[in-house]
Amino acid sequence: MAGYPAGLGRCKYWSRETQSPAGAFAVAERRPTLAEHTTPARLYEAVEPPGLDFDPVFAELLRNEPLARLRLSHGEGECWLATRYEDVRLITSDPRFSRAAIVGRPFPKMTRHHIPMDKAVSFVDPPGHARVRGVIAGAFSHPSVERLRPRAQRILDGLLEELLRAGSPADLVERVTSPFPLTLISELIGIPPADRPLMREWAQVILGRASDDGAATRTSQVKADAGVYFRSLAARRRAEPRDDLMSVLAAAVEAGRLEEEELVALTGLMQFNGWHAVRNNTSNMMYILLTRPDLMHRLRTAPDLVRGAVEELLRYIPHKHGVGQPRIATEDVEVGSTLVRAGEVVYVSYVAANRDQRVYPKPDDIDFERRDAPHLAFGHGPHVCVAPMLARMESELLLSTLIERLPGLRLAVPADRIQWQTEILIRGPVALPVAW
Repeated sequence: MAGYPAGLGRCKYWSRETQSPAGAFAVAERRPTLAEHTTPARLYEAVEPPGLDFDPVFAELLRNEPLARLRLSHGEGECWLATRYEDVRLITSDPRFSRAAIVGRPFPKMTRHHIPMDKAVSFVDPPGHARVRGVIAGAFSHPSVERLRPRAQRILDGLLEELLRAGSPADLVERVTSPFPLTLISELIGIPPADRPLMREWAQVILGRASDDGAATRTSQVKADAGVYFRSLAARRRAEPRDDLMSVLAAAVEAGRLEEEELVALTGLMQFNGWHAVRNNTSNMMYILLTRPDLMHRLRTAPDLVRGAVEELLRYIPHKHGVGQPRIATEDVEVGSTLVRAGEVVYVSYVAANRDQRVYPKPDDIDFERRDAPHLAFGHGPHVCVAPMLARMESELLLSTLIERLPGLRLAVPADRIQWQTEILIRGPVALPVAW
């Protein structure tokens, strides 16, 4: 890698050492020694390692090239990918990296379509970002989530009763880890029970990796259909409000706090991710416990470790295939020893950052009592997950309830016969056949 180019001139950067008492970063000037990106960008195509194996490409980048120059399978141009924990935290919290700047411009991507719906909060920078999220923030606060816990427990208990009535063996995904988050998030938003299977079907399409024109066309149609559905439901809630989030969103549109397209996108984000992410992450957690008898025994003999187990499994599980949503550098920024220039596209990998051995000693081990830096499974910065407290509560309830009520729970097939979803955003088993 060549040295800092002589013709680039002086570079402004935000200096933490010059932070003002009020919290704003002062501007300093210096001439840093930075690496120039002269090597050709490598092509990265999302791999699907077996089971929950860590992506070998990410592992190699994390060791040898934590800020890598890449080309992706779709879209146009080149991009950066950050895998190191500190670089990921910088890029996701520094206002010089913009999500809004991506709108309307071509960029390299993993799919043929944009996963977020139009006007999604994913592509809004602060302060507009805070305005949109503020409408529903209270519903996902810690006190609100704790008030939901008894209702969540009743839903889970009912599913377990149905599982027991069906008898052993049974599919844990079909019976528990899928319907549990689908029921809870649908009740919160106000989706009628009859329409919930449609929500599940739409989520599978929208949160898939559309790799050809036919899949991209189908995704566009599903997003349009979802938009029609959510607008219709919002209209009904304006006429007859209820105690649900759609009524809150509809009232925000009436008051001028939200645009209708923002309501549609925010509802889709909550509904589809609120099922898809929790369905897969909890299924992955149970797969690990069912294939690691030592870990299952640890929780059965020390149930107070469940909360720590959830956090460690969120860190450890490489839940995403590929990379997420990009950002654009709005000015030249130093990241590590590399200069990212204004206008360049930057991705981050939370999955890789959670395995950074600079932050997590023995990152490939699962330690329920780990006390290292907080994981980044829910993201970081302004675009952190909308409802991490809800996802944590669901995971804790599911693990503790299954461990307590089904002490003999085990896989009903050899682990190597478990099938895994493909062409999907978040990794997870198709089914978990279990016996007890």
